[in-house]
Amino acid sequence: MAPTSLEHLFGSDGRVALVTGGSSGIGRAIALALASAGAHVLVAARTPATIDDTVAAIRALGGSAAGIIADLSTRAGAHALAEAAGDVDVLVNSAGVNLRPPMAELDEATWDATMAVNLDAPFVLGQRLVPGMAARGFGRVISVSSQQAHRPFAASGAYGVSKAGLEALARSQAEAWSDQGVTSNVLVPGFVPTPLNERLRSDPAAVSALAARTLVGRNGLPNDFAAVAVFLAGPGSGYVTGQSIAIDGGFSVH
Repeated sequence: MAPTSLEHLFGSDGRVALVTGGSSGIGRAIALALASAGAHVLVAARTPATIDDTVAAIRALGGSAAGIIADLSTRAGAHALAEAAGDVDVLVNSAGVNLRPPMAELDEATWDATMAVNLDAPFVLGQRLVPGMAARGFGRVISVSSQQAHRPFAASGAYGVSKAGLEALARSQAEAWSDQGVTSNVLVPGFVPTPLNERLRSDPAAVSALAARTLVGRNGLPNDFAAVAVFLAGPGSGYVTGQSIAIDGGFSVH
């Protein structure tokens, strides 16, 4: 195979990809994209109906997929998912919770619930699944962060802190395993209207203001993350690791 062929650069034939939060929003778009690149995709989420819908959509397009019901609100749930998934080549951490009371009203229970899903689960899944990738000489970890890891707006609260920690986790993973063929990178969205941020997207004025802050003049769409995820999951991205990649229409530079 020519070293510059599309398959050599972007293909995931024969790979297994686990996508948490893979039944909606950005996670679903990434799951569909990785399946189209040839991966067998494990769609992990809490809701059986949305899992089944995503698996059916992948299969309807000729892809390969299976669903796993997962509750990442506890470390035990993250361990159970790792056990159910088995050996994987690509781990996408897209599951998240977006609990954002004003900072003055943030209690310890909300803090703990946010960290459990947004930071603890990616840590546990990495510790369980990445050593196997390293032993096989190939692995990709792709996590989904937020601009609120870098700049506070719309009551970032615990959510922004958890995403900042997620980006630091990716850098530590990159340091630990990149020389064994496992990269770890982060996608950093701007505002993307998804079920995860229902409160904010229900405010038309706020949605318009966020779109105006971009350079392309619109807010993000889940499919905006598909191509970058395919690249980061494929063989052509082996020299890209420890990076936080903004996919935000220029939001972060405006």
